[in-house]
Amino acid sequence: MEKRSKSSEGKFLERFTALRALKHRNFKLFFSGQSISVVGTWVQRIALTWLVFRLTNSALLLGVVGFSGQIPILIVTPFAGVLADRLDKHKILLYTQALSMVQAFVLAILVLTNTIQVWEIIVLSIILGIFDSLDMPTRQSFTVEMVGNNREDLGNAIAINSSMVNSARLIGPSIAGILISLFGEGWCFLLNAVSYIAVIISLLKMEVVHKSVPTKKKETFIELKEGIHYALGFAPIKYILLLLVGVSFMGTPIRILAPVFVKNFFNGGADLFGFLMGASGLGALTGAIFLMNKKSVLGFSRLITYAVFTFGIGLTAFALSHILFLSIIFMFMTGLGMMIQLAGSNTMLQTIVDDDKRGRVMSLFALSFRGIAPFGSLLAGVAAGLIGASLTLAIGGIFCIAGALYFLFNLPKLKVAIRPIYIKYGIIQESLHDVETAARLSCEEKD
Repeated sequence: MEKRSKSSEGKFLERFTALRALKHRNFKLFFSGQSISVVGTWVQRIALTWLVFRLTNSALLLGVVGFSGQIPILIVTPFAGVLADRLDKHKILLYTQALSMVQAFVLAILVLTNTIQVWEIIVLSIILGIFDSLDMPTRQSFTVEMVGNNREDLGNAIAINSSMVNSARLIGPSIAGILISLFGEGWCFLLNAVSYIAVIISLLKMEVVHKSVPTKKKETFIELKEGIHYALGFAPIKYILLLLVGVSFMGTPIRILAPVFVKNFFNGGADLFGFLMGASGLGALTGAIFLMNKKSVLGFSRLITYAVFTFGIGLTAFALSHILFLSIIFMFMTGLGMMIQLAGSNTMLQTIVDDDKRGRVMSLFALSFRGIAPFGSLLAGVAAGLIGASLTLAIGGIFCIAGALYFLFNLPKLKVAIRPIYIKYGIIQESLHDVETAARLSCEEKD
């Protein structure tokens, strides 16, 4: 009876293409555990931002705390990619999730006992940033193993994971707003600490085939250098990463400065702040559901371009709007654009990257949108104090639009470079010989 039930479930998931990656047991376990844990993560993020603003009433210190939590990613993440290519990814994830749980418990205790100080928030943010730095590239590169190295289901798994993360972006801020209003920020941190138990259990229940690690290894810096040269030497990877860097640096400070808009322009509190973040989460969830129904990675390069346009326009419009209803719509646009760019870029990179360099490339992916963000947060905090939050975000939105135009200009040559890889994995049904012949004839015509 149990076997028949599992078989029926598998057939259903095969037919319902939007959820086809869930037929893989390990990925289904990961999805169920993370679905709970990520909600807690977003509750903590929102509560931490509000706590800092309540204690300091300073846009600059919002930027400093954001910087301190993300700067370890810039330093540690590249080396974490080397470790992910060398070591057991499953064990690394168990350690990072357990240590992150401890950090959340410590933060909860300090806030609930009314002994928390800004310097302690900064230190704990740095510690969590170190754990995140180890976790992100490992988790991203582990996705392909959770779907049994099946590249056809890889994009769907990434989209499902993104839908889960962004469902949490919708749910988490709302829960945070309610908890902060009723009980204070401390209970938000405690909720996050408890939520880690779910993902730790899911990881322990996985059936993982541990790959043998070669006894002879190159020096860490040599392997890191090889990964960087590989990524920057292949145009599609390089341009995807550059676009992520630009959007991260100029666009992501919207979360850091949002409390300023809530208080100064709309006279709101934590509940309105959570609602605005929830609108962004709804946009991101919409984008994730859209990607879940994509059956192929074909067209993702152009889709990424449109996503950055959407994000840039939404960011600029939000910065200039003082009408709450319109601001909610523009926040939805930023969430939609950011989600499609991130998940689309992740899918493309994991599709075209060589397996033995997957961890290092995904560390550069994490570095591009999280490692650069602290500088954007710090700059946004300083700029908001000098020229105002509205003008700061408007300038960021305009830069994002310019980045999308640059990527669109280079799109034709990126498609030519990617095409042989798509043919190799059967994504495009055409012989490699035909492509090489067409390329040679094209060069001869130019000569």
